[in-house]
Amino acid sequence: MPYACIDIGSNTTRLLVAEPVNGRLRELLAQRAFTRLGRGMKPGRAIGERKLAEIAEVVATQVRLAQELKAIDLRAVATAAIRVASDGSRLVEVVRARSGVDVTILTEEQEARLAFVGATRSLGRALDGDVAVADVGGSSSELAIGTVDRGVRWFESFPVGSGFLADAYLHSDPPSVAELHATRQHVEDVFEGLEPDPPQLAVAVGGSASSLRRLVGARLEQEALERAIRVLGSTPIDEVARRFELDPERVRLLPAGIMILEAISDHLTMPLQIGNGGLREGVILDLINRRGEVGV
Repeated sequence: MPYACIDIGSNTTRLLVAEPVNGRLRELLAQRAFTRLGRGMKPGRAIGERKLAEIAEVVATQVRLAQELKAIDLRAVATAAIRVASDGSRLVEVVRARSGVDVTILTEEQEARLAFVGATRSLGRALDGDVAVADVGGSSSELAIGTVDRGVRWFESFPVGSGFLADAYLHSDPPSVAELHATRQHVEDVFEGLEPDPPQLAVAVGGSASSLRRLVGARLEQEALERAIRVLGSTPIDEVARRFELDPERVRLLPAGIMILEAISDHLTMPLQIGNGGLREGVILDLINRRGEVGV
């Protein structure tokens, strides 16, 4: 039986419809819209009625898609940009009025834990020991550490994301050396003092990580991340988008996302593996668990 999750993020609004099959989730539909809810957002600022209406329309379309696939349960969640907005509760009202769906504004801890579940349960293999899951979003980034069996034992949320950084620093096409340097300096300042115990495995999830798979493959070694920055720092956005079949808006945000992943990798003292699941998968797995369905 299909389940659905709509994730209203700072950069994108994403739909996933999936069903449990042989202990795993089988994707039936994944759909994304670059809504850039977090563009220019600072804590306490309002989202605004125009953007709220745009988000509500996107969500209504995604709800219809999920219904067409006979999803028996759907959960809509919202993350960092909505958490800090002065009118986040208004988003809940507008979406409910347009599509009949309630939106849950996740806390930092809920976001980290659900992303951890989605990432670790989608590894495709058993793993003993600690796993770190880095979830880079548009306005915030979460790092969670725990085990597959027992879940998260430590997490932290950082007030930095790919959309926030790109809007603040990356104005040229392609970004200049000075812009990239300023972005990296900001990221280094945010993560200064982070000293988690090294895990057995580190997994990266989120839009930046999944896009990097097309540029450099599934394992984010230091050399691979540096190679991606060289490409993005020397090639126009539209050319990169065509070459790697990415949305131009994602390409614009990608250097910032890479630098966050690079910093996390450095502090964990190990490369990151791009995950096969994240927040949306975690939400669906939680829905399945609540219904007591056997299959995952």
